[in-house]
Amino acid sequence: MFTPEQYEAYKKRVLPMRMKNRIFTSWVNPEGMDCKLVGPETLCFCNHRYRQHKTDFEVLPQDRPILLPCKVKGCGCYSYEYVPLNGSQSIRCTCKHFTEEHAAMSPHRCKNGKCGCSGFHSSYTCGCGNPYSSHHMLVETKDERLARGHPVGQDVPYQAMGGLTGFSSLMDGYMRLDPSGIGAPSQEFLEQPITASDHPFLRANVTSIKAHKMQQRALKGQPSGSEVDEDLAERMSAMRRPGETDMDYFERRYQERQKAERQQSRARVQAARQQAVGRRNPPLKPAKK
Repeated sequence: MFTPEQYEAYKKRVLPMRMKNRIFTSWVNPEGMDCKLVGPETLCFCNHRYRQHKTDFEVLPQDRPILLPCKVKGCGCYSYEYVPLNGSQSIRCTCKHFTEEHAAMSPHRCKNGKCGCSGFHSSYTCGCGNPYSSHHMLVETKDERLARGHPVGQDVPYQAMGGLTGFSSLMDGYMRLDPSGIGAPSQEFLEQPITASDHPFLRANVTSIKAHKMQQRALKGQPSGSEVDEDLAERMSAMRRPGETDMDYFERRYQERQKAERQQSRARVQAARQQAVGRRNPPLKPAKK
């Protein structure tokens, strides 16, 4: 236990060092996406946590890659190496043995004496679509991460924060919408029509979305647009109503189509009558002077 004086001295020495010399650790695919942002409790191949490795540096190392050796006594891990999980279970090598059954030091030979495995090789495929073997560990400084265009968050005095910069950092890269992940969706994707297969939240708010679009068009001085109204009305009609059976749904849609066809037929007849009246009553010629 620290005495109050020792604790104050510790804070003055360690906290500024962590805020100034923080390193960011991530598991990166060939396209540069951070598929996994390592946190304090993320396991290494040696089966120890990231916080149990060296993460505090009084002076940032100049050599690359930056090595993060394990601080646990007797562990042969010379640098942190992330290994993904298959659910809650470790992934297997091609020799059918788990990561725990392989040596902590590279090339991670199998500990099973009868196994002829020369090193850990897995057929695991990441959510980004790339195999395990194509990923690599990346330990970088704040300036190096900014140069890649990836977020760095706020400077914090906490130990072994790794690549965590916010709540979104807990997600895998292919689900993360910041520059370190798959990125923000395009405007076309965000403005695509809402259909019956979309999330119930979107389907339940079609009316409010319609009102918002109408308001935006009015602010821009644009007409409300009957085609927008008809499109939204059709989408709302295509959605199932609470308690509606399959037979009721198809019958309602059939009746709506019949009604629309009758309206179109009446509109065509009315247009034809107006044209016929115009042909029977040609405009009068002006009188000659």
